[in-house]
Amino acid sequence: MVHKSDLVIIGICVGLALGILIATLVFFGLRWYKKHDHLRRCSNERSVATHPIRINGLGTSIDFSAPVANSVAVKASGFPQKKSQVSWWSNHSKDRFTSAPSASGIPRYAYKDIQKATQNFTNILGQGAFGPVYKATMPSGGVAAIKVLASDSHQGEKEFQTEVSLLGRLHHRNLVNLIGYCVDKGKYMLIYEFMSNGSLSNLIYSEERVLNWEERLQIALDISHGIEYLHEGAVPPVIHRDLKSANILLDHFMRAKVADFGLSKEEVFDGRNSGLKGTYGYIDPAYISTNKFTMKSDIFSFGVIIFELITAIHPHQNLMEYVNLASMSQDGVDEILDKQLVGACNIQEVRELARIGHKCLHKTPRKRPSIGEVTQALLKIKQRHLAKQDTMSFADGEFSRAVSRIEDQQVELSKLAEVKERHEEC
Repeated sequence: MVHKSDLVIIGICVGLALGILIATLVFFGLRWYKKHDHLRRCSNERSVATHPIRINGLGTSIDFSAPVANSVAVKASGFPQKKSQVSWWSNHSKDRFTSAPSASGIPRYAYKDIQKATQNFTNILGQGAFGPVYKATMPSGGVAAIKVLASDSHQGEKEFQTEVSLLGRLHHRNLVNLIGYCVDKGKYMLIYEFMSNGSLSNLIYSEERVLNWEERLQIALDISHGIEYLHEGAVPPVIHRDLKSANILLDHFMRAKVADFGLSKEEVFDGRNSGLKGTYGYIDPAYISTNKFTMKSDIFSFGVIIFELITAIHPHQNLMEYVNLASMSQDGVDEILDKQLVGACNIQEVRELARIGHKCLHKTPRKRPSIGEVTQALLKIKQRHLAKQDTMSFADGEFSRAVSRIEDQQVELSKLAEVKERHEEC
């Protein structure tokens, strides 16, 4: 027979169980509601802040020397194509105000001002995948570089829009600064700060000027800082997708800055593939096989640039074959070191930089280091390099002071000898 006290205990237990169950359901219900409310608000904010991207230009190549065709078609967005064609660019093209503010926060210039600044587009600096590049003297007196989208350019309006919308919010000392743009008279132009020493590619393979080891080490560190900002400082993170020596520019102080963000992509995964893009020689093999470009793909491209700095061998000249052979021994990199650096650099620092490069080129993406780890490793090499320079400078200074003391002592001895001779004559 069940006692009344047992029934009370059973009732209490059942009540507690039901209470806990109800509390749990309420807790998870609130969490679900807050999560979906947050996602809905983020989605609304993104739809307001993001510039509409036009569909045309998706199948374009980006490298003028080795174009890569899209092997996988890009799925169109859920919006009707007709609506996506009506972008803020078409609205801006109707305006003609000089240096007017834009939706991206970057000044917009009129065609006539750019025409005047470039002396009617006669002061040409070079030619790239985007189109011709001109040197310009802006109304403020500053010097700028103007990239004009050529009518037959492999790059399209989409890349133009991507560059403006991204660089409107990305600001770092190791990223090339976009100071304006022009959408006028059917022309699309990007206005950058002028980088007087040109591209890293031109400097590495130039016979007129040789980059010394200290400059190469600093350039590697500058590039790493730029990528680190994109991967770990920007919100959301940005994957560059076309890192190569031609897209690294140097200012008059020989400080390197990452350029050309036309193919860059914010790391927001929407379940769609974006087509195969990049430059032969720098493309991550894992990206080719999976069509998934990640931050570790940028790391692979940076590894190629590191070995360009070490060897002065272009990726199209079988660089990776030399690198793979060099990886077979600890001092293998000695055999492929740029002949201009032989005897003019610390070989131990070269080997340390090569080890970083090999890690970046690991065939398994997840085993490659993060850009933060790469930066720390480069900083250690730089710090040891500076410490050694300080030690050598101190040693040189001590030697110079010792020589000076000896010379002073010799002068004093000669004076004493003269005095002694005079006394003896007296």
